[in-house]
Amino acid sequence: MFSLITVLCEFGVLLPPTLLLCIVYPFSRKAAVAVSNYITCTCARLVFAVVKMYRNFNFIGDGESKKMLPEQFIVISNHQSLLDIVAYLKYFGGLRARFVAKDNLAKVPMVGKMLKSQQHCMIPRKGSPSVAMKSIDRFAVSVLEKNRIPVIFPEGTRSRDGNLNPFYSAGFRRLSAGTKLPVAVCALDGGWKISKIDSILRNLKRGAYRVKVLKVYDAPKDKESEKLILEESRELIQKQLDQWRKLDEIQ
Repeated sequence: MFSLITVLCEFGVLLPPTLLLCIVYPFSRKAAVAVSNYITCTCARLVFAVVKMYRNFNFIGDGESKKMLPEQFIVISNHQSLLDIVAYLKYFGGLRARFVAKDNLAKVPMVGKMLKSQQHCMIPRKGSPSVAMKSIDRFAVSVLEKNRIPVIFPEGTRSRDGNLNPFYSAGFRRLSAGTKLPVAVCALDGGWKISKIDSILRNLKRGAYRVKVLKVYDAPKDKESEKLILEESRELIQKQLDQWRKLDEIQ
């Protein structure tokens, strides 16, 4: 019963701004940005507040590790759920975080219009790699000009079972070359357990969504440095996932 109440409350949080965004998006970019900012700054917090209240589902964002972060940086992270976007919006702040995402998210009513109005990077799912790279080039210019935090998921797709998939280098290398920013390796866990409606009803109670900064690298200077960061970041994330899951077993 409480899981159903939780889902209904989440709809209550998200439905009004979603409808408003769909209404204003075709007519006013300024209004669409304002509504999108409300969603990313306020709704991201409310989503986790609701599940905390009704199901004791916690958002555990490690605050101590954030102290090592520079003013601006690229985030490399594993990817488990569409809710990863919400988690990082809450962790880094909705006004600065910007994501490299596939353009099929444009079909999701709130998410697609929010990503477009806030100038996130929408990578074509189909088409030539050169088109995708040009999208990242434009995104790199935008995040530098506006002091934003680009977030990229090198797995390229969500992990349905929480296991870490291979990391692909092309997108990260292009973004790194275009921004010359330090690289923050982050891990998250918990999203794969609540990625679908039926799993939400089963797994919300006393669960957790964890996020942590693991290491910050200086801006890579060449392809070898980029390759090393990708290889080490995957190892760091896997180690952190193992630690979290051992903790869950103990509890």
